[in-house]
Amino acid sequence: MNGAQGVVSTLLEAGVDTCFMNPGTSEMHLVAALDTAPKLRGVLALFEGVATGAADGYARITGKPAATLLHLGPGLGNGLANLHNARRARSPIVNLVGDHAIAHQPLDAPLQSDIETLARNVSTFVRSAATTEGLSGDVLDAVDAAYGPPGSVATLIIPADVSWNEGGVVAQPLVGTTQRGSGNRPDEAPIEAAGAALRGRGRTAFLIGGRACHGKAFQLVAALAARSGARLLCETFPARLERGAGQPTVEQISYLGDFAVAQLSGLQHLVLVDASSPVSFFAYPNKMSELIPTDCVVHQVSKQGDDLLAALEALSSLIDSGEDTSSRAETGRPDLPTGALNASGVAQAIGHLLPEGAIVSDEGNTGGIFVKGSTAGAPQHDWLSLTGGAIGQGLPVALGAAIAAPDRPVIALQADGSALYTAQALWTMAREGLNVTTIILANRSYAVLNMELDQVGAGVPGPRARAMLDLTDPTMDFVSLAKGFGVGASRAETAEAFSEQLRRALAEPGPSLIEAVIPSLL
Repeated sequence: MNGAQGVVSTLLEAGVDTCFMNPGTSEMHLVAALDTAPKLRGVLALFEGVATGAADGYARITGKPAATLLHLGPGLGNGLANLHNARRARSPIVNLVGDHAIAHQPLDAPLQSDIETLARNVSTFVRSAATTEGLSGDVLDAVDAAYGPPGSVATLIIPADVSWNEGGVVAQPLVGTTQRGSGNRPDEAPIEAAGAALRGRGRTAFLIGGRACHGKAFQLVAALAARSGARLLCETFPARLERGAGQPTVEQISYLGDFAVAQLSGLQHLVLVDASSPVSFFAYPNKMSELIPTDCVVHQVSKQGDDLLAALEALSSLIDSGEDTSSRAETGRPDLPTGALNASGVAQAIGHLLPEGAIVSDEGNTGGIFVKGSTAGAPQHDWLSLTGGAIGQGLPVALGAAIAAPDRPVIALQADGSALYTAQALWTMAREGLNVTTIILANRSYAVLNMELDQVGAGVPGPRARAMLDLTDPTMDFVSLAKGFGVGASRAETAEAFSEQLRRALAEPGPSLIEAVIPSLL
């Protein structure tokens, strides 16, 4: 057995059975080793940013890591933007990066680079394997680091000769993946302080993020908010939010700082649950960066790495018992739209047709602004957001979610400008036969940047500045682009056409794309 064969077998032993990859010469022994481990699913991406974003989407749905396989420093560099988003989502990823053979590294060959420095920007664990005999143990350490908690990117750099040398072994994990610890014991003092604030029945709110936006933790914190009379808020871009009829209603913090300040105005206490204190995405002249009122007391009842359920149960014991009267989204769908297609009509059609159990990967930006409102009463579904703000996430995350949950329909709600960062994901969707419906919100503009240009105090923008945010010269043809990647596609310019195309796309298996031509809101 060589080192590479030990790696793939050890990944399977540790419960990692999917690898998204765009490999090169240094990784060829790892590619060849796939034939010795048929239970490890290899998924080819045409661009490293697709592979890393897909691993993020996979982790958000399954709660467990996929592996990625990237080629040297440039390959890792191409994947960094979506690893940044994964870091912000606290997604567990085992990031394998090939390197030159150890004896070759001092020669400064054309692809030589400092991989460790690149990896540290997005990883909590970085190691370069030194020996073939120790390689599988390195793999287990990377898997453990990826699981956390909190989940994170763990990067293992594998020199080519460490892969090809004989002496590889299959390492057995000491702890089964289903028996991993749930986290550190939370501190009692901030929980007691939060309990006292909530019992005071003042102007209080919960701000949830991460693990608190789905599953048992979400239900617990919603009940706590109801029992204490506190508002229930969540981060602007939660990694995974459970939504739809019967789910707790939660108010998301606005992306726009002025609106967020208004949302938080008057609060006396803010209880953070797996979330950070809210700040504006950017600094703006003469505007606040910290968004909570200056006299608001912040209580962090759980830190990253804490046992979240234990923290919530401890807090619950401090709040008066009572019936769970938390606000739940009522069942309701908008009517199908008619007439000329616009952002509101797209939202109405999605809200009317969204299937039960759907997964929405949202990179709709300004064109998708109304979709959350229109789907609030739709059947229960999961919403995956652009956690780190690095665009090009939407299509890869949808791809990874579809691999993770092949029995669930996936919708990629995708702005046209950011779609082109990782459009290669469409090819992998076609290759794998994934049930992903991509909706391109084609407003022919970097519309959100037009808004930002007006906000940053750069004066009155002229035609040359505006031209840098315009996507009409030439106009992109997403139907032809999708068909070139092997994905069936259509274009809609009326509300009736869009509704019919969406209905058909959701009913048919495999990937499809709809180019929804809409005017810009800005």
